[in-house]
Amino acid sequence: MRAIRRFTVRTVLPAPLEPLGQLAMNLRWSWHAETRDLFESIDPETWAAVGQDPVRLLGAVPTDKLAALAEDRRFLARLTVAAGDLNDYLTGARWYQSLPEPGSTPDGAPAAIAYFSPEFGITAALPQYSGGLGILAGDHLKAASDLGVPIIGVGLLYRHGYFRQSLSRDGWQQERYPLLDPNELPLTLVRHPDGTPARILIGLPGGRELHARIWKAQVGRVPLLLLDSDIEENEPFEREVTDRLYGGTSEHRLHQEMLLGIGGVRAVREFCALTGHPQPEVFHTNEGHAGFLGVERIREYHESSGLDFDAALEAVRAGTVFTTHTPVPAGIDRFDRELIARHFGGDNEAPGVPVERVLALGAETFPGGEPGVFNMAVMGLRLAQRANGVSELHGHVSQGMFAGLWPGFDPAEVPIGSITNGVHAPTWVDRDVLELAAREIGPELTEEAHGWTAIEQIPAQAVWDLRRTLRAKLVTEARVRLRDSWRLRGAGDAELGWTEHALDPDVLTIGFARRVPSYKRLTLMLRDKERLRGLLLHPTRPIQIVVAGKAHPADEGGKRLVQELVKFSDQEDVRHRIVFLPDYDIAMAQHLYPGCDVWLNNPLRPLEACGTSGMKAALNGCLNLSILDGWWDEWYDGSNGWAIPTADGVEDPDRRDDLEANALYDLVEHNVAARFYDRGPDGLPSRWLEMVRHTLVSLGPKVLASRMVKDYVDSLYAPAALGARSMAADELVGAKTLAAWKAEVRGAWPQVRVDHVESGGIGDAPEVGNTLDLRVFVSLGDLRPSDVEVQVVHGRVDGADAIVDGAVAPLKPVRRDEHGRWFYEGSLALDRTGPFGYTVRVMPAHALLATPAELGLIAVPADGEGVADGLPLR
Repeated sequence: MRAIRRFTVRTVLPAPLEPLGQLAMNLRWSWHAETRDLFESIDPETWAAVGQDPVRLLGAVPTDKLAALAEDRRFLARLTVAAGDLNDYLTGARWYQSLPEPGSTPDGAPAAIAYFSPEFGITAALPQYSGGLGILAGDHLKAASDLGVPIIGVGLLYRHGYFRQSLSRDGWQQERYPLLDPNELPLTLVRHPDGTPARILIGLPGGRELHARIWKAQVGRVPLLLLDSDIEENEPFEREVTDRLYGGTSEHRLHQEMLLGIGGVRAVREFCALTGHPQPEVFHTNEGHAGFLGVERIREYHESSGLDFDAALEAVRAGTVFTTHTPVPAGIDRFDRELIARHFGGDNEAPGVPVERVLALGAETFPGGEPGVFNMAVMGLRLAQRANGVSELHGHVSQGMFAGLWPGFDPAEVPIGSITNGVHAPTWVDRDVLELAAREIGPELTEEAHGWTAIEQIPAQAVWDLRRTLRAKLVTEARVRLRDSWRLRGAGDAELGWTEHALDPDVLTIGFARRVPSYKRLTLMLRDKERLRGLLLHPTRPIQIVVAGKAHPADEGGKRLVQELVKFSDQEDVRHRIVFLPDYDIAMAQHLYPGCDVWLNNPLRPLEACGTSGMKAALNGCLNLSILDGWWDEWYDGSNGWAIPTADGVEDPDRRDDLEANALYDLVEHNVAARFYDRGPDGLPSRWLEMVRHTLVSLGPKVLASRMVKDYVDSLYAPAALGARSMAADELVGAKTLAAWKAEVRGAWPQVRVDHVESGGIGDAPEVGNTLDLRVFVSLGDLRPSDVEVQVVHGRVDGADAIVDGAVAPLKPVRRDEHGRWFYEGSLALDRTGPFGYTVRVMPAHALLATPAELGLIAVPADGEGVADGLPLR
């Protein structure tokens, strides 16, 4: 019979074991091996059966066993040590605490940062992620915890998570959505002092309300707040807002993003008020999904301080950071303008937040933009004074993607920077690797990120033995998963004997695992199946490939790619050499990255924003074989892996795939496999091991999430906090002043122009060392010289007279002539030979701007006046 109600009965631990509950509810256990060892020792079989989840373990262990443990002095001694270690971790001073005291000085780091993301990949025990965006967010929180950075994570609690993947008999992806019970997860409800759950609500059209309660996951020192709409106060439609990740209609997605952004700010306010946690000075929007947080903060400023929309916008922008993660326009959330108008106008319009101004934030007001569309990434950029991509190349791509928002500026001057992603080493580096490093080098490598060069001194035999151990662990895990997958596909035990011999711990192993959008090209390796078959079955230098990845449930094309790969891997002659493992998640990844010798990544360049899976593999001594895209474009040095040549400029996609696939086959056959199987008299591949050690030495310090989070603090969080304080000082006079100044500048800008440019001092044959004198007349209309900066842009020019890698120098105002024009002057030292050019421009200038390009206003000479002539210099 079916139960009419379901609930979870929590374990009551004996008093001596109460610290176990604290250890289980702090997700630090997911990256702290000693804590996991303690839980495993309670009941190893049950620990494995519950997927190494401490909360489920404590619910599954019989009470008599817990009672016996409460009398076990050796276990209690271990428990005391583990609890004390966690307390020291949570309360001790760390890197952030060595910075100037938060909020105490103009340069002090922010007292708190709110980090909003639609997904967080912390551990397989909390399945609230779909792919790289969520895993990156999880690593960001973990590294922030390790460094003592006071971040509050904000997301949604999806009752079905993403989805569980399996395969049909013919290899078609199938999805399951198991229901998650928050009471069985490492979560606690945020409650008022009287014990009632804290709630937030947001308005919806037609007088409806969306209520949500707040769950908290403790990620080391970092609280992660997750909003849950599946509560009795909501109507059935609203209860389903947090049903699953990236599912539903456009309106459903909009409700999720309103709850994440607007509701998330309200949840942070409630949490801080209840716990005494400092209110955030900086709000970080991880991708555009949470962009409505800026709209909510504008409403807050209007309600609390009476600011009008423009002044509130400046206050919000100063303290907001926006990170874009996609170089693919199709990956950006875009809503119908009328849908946004219905949700932010009419009876649901917030005081001080006119719907027309909200619509303008997401308007695609650039060439090729659609007037009927509301773009979440565009809104994110307009609501944040600081923005970044997630690798150097992605930063440049993003500048080009969004250049239309800053007309008149070269893409290189579009105010979108870059901070390259990193990965959380304690989560992703296999324990055997950490133990070898600690044994041969000491704890400073993993604890302080020091000592990387000492890896070169680790004996080659030790490195090779470790690599074989990790490969063998992957083979064992893959065989179990392969057998389980085939059982779900309907195979009986009599058909599955071959799985006992699938893969080989002594064969070169290549890994490929990621989401399956078309641009990541899951099936590029299948372009020439016979050539691939020859590589797999080579008599002396065989390879084997382990593949995993999920296609979005609505992506039929992605599912066909999965099926094509599966059908090839099902063939009897190669199924022991290439396997597809369904249901890719954190738990599988933690076996894949260490166990592979080579990590393959072959996206269409430049569509991979970063691609952190290769970083995780590298930290385990795996070599990357990748298209020069994302982080690999930045840090490949010719000796830490291989770069797959790209057929840039080839318009025919099939032709491009053929060319790049052939380049991949050639690399694997003649470089990768040849080097792996090139053994010396001692049986070791010495040149391969040199590459492994060089990979760890050269990439180790760079790919760490701790480096990434420090970069965010130094380059974005601290400047944003400083900007926010400048706006808020003296009852928000900065915000009011800047808003008024911007309005004045925008109104007067049509009158600003460069009237005349004169140069001299270099004669007819300029030489290196000469000084070019410049005199410029500009009209400023109603503006003052203090409102602008007149600059000369100079440098090498190409054949079309475009300035390449230009430098900028300001010119000084000297006087105003009888016609009202301002006379500026300055000089340039000619320090290079070859074609040289310059031009002059006028840009707004104000101390509270983060960049001169912020307003998107620029005045340049008309009709080429002052544009470079490309004079040859001697």
